[in-house]
Amino acid sequence: MQQMMGDHAPVNVEEYEYEGLPPNFTLAENMVAGAFAGIAEHTLMYPFDLLKTRLQVINPSPGGLYTGISHALSTISKAEGVGSLWKGISSVVLGAGPAHAVYFATYEAVKHAMGGNIGNEHHPLAAATSGACATIASDALMNPFDVIKQRMQIHGSVYRSIAQCTRTVYKNEGMTAFYVSYPTTLCMTVPFTALQFTAYESLSKIINPTKGYDPITHCTSGALAGAFAAGLTTPLDVIKTLLQTRGTARDAEIRSAKGIVRAASIIKRQYGYAGFFRGLRPRIITTMPSTAICWSSYEMAKAYFIRHQND
Repeated sequence: MQQMMGDHAPVNVEEYEYEGLPPNFTLAENMVAGAFAGIAEHTLMYPFDLLKTRLQVINPSPGGLYTGISHALSTISKAEGVGSLWKGISSVVLGAGPAHAVYFATYEAVKHAMGGNIGNEHHPLAAATSGACATIASDALMNPFDVIKQRMQIHGSVYRSIAQCTRTVYKNEGMTAFYVSYPTTLCMTVPFTALQFTAYESLSKIINPTKGYDPITHCTSGALAGAFAAGLTTPLDVIKTLLQTRGTARDAEIRSAKGIVRAASIIKRQYGYAGFFRGLRPRIITTMPSTAICWSSYEMAKAYFIRHQND
């Protein structure tokens, strides 16, 4: 197969498989497809992400105690207004586009370099490796936006804008506050992405052996792959939430937590092993449609560029 990013003549649709990018599929087109997928995913599922954050917070303020998803949804809607379910979304929109552009561009580049687009064989190692590389690159860009998002999502947040939150966090906690959870984020998202991409590629080949563009296949495979990966990595997501919201905690021990081990010990001591699965249901409920939307949007954008090149 010719170099993915090279300047070659257009290839007829019959001459390459859909799942493998055409030789002249440019980096810019790949990044646009990824950005479109990221913004669509995070915008549509944001309220559920906010519910997940609220349920995962350790020792929340009295008004932030919830018994489950439905209770959290009704309480927040009544006490804070329905609009509060989208509080902090501007941070996600601002960061998700560039982060997902980098994410999918890295994924396709590494997958291509490892021979993942060659032939009809399944390439789980290429899928897992490309997914891991993609998340390392994108999380480095997205982590500060994620910290700002969660600071604005929690109950009693005093932040009204991204700029205000950024200035306050930087002034009170320094630049490290935006990356204190990065190691934990990588510990969670690298296996999450590797699991998700491997499951997605495997399910796609089983459900859609012809490897043609099929929205139902991409949606179904994306949802199931996301649920599988989300369930297995929930404990690390709980640890990440503790570290990213520590600056607003009332508990002095939580405020001083500085790493994965320390955060995990706090959760274990206060809630037992069950504490590592706080927010499991909303995480899976959020992730399934999120990954379905993400993969469907990405594959749709990719299919558009492929058709455009062959017109």
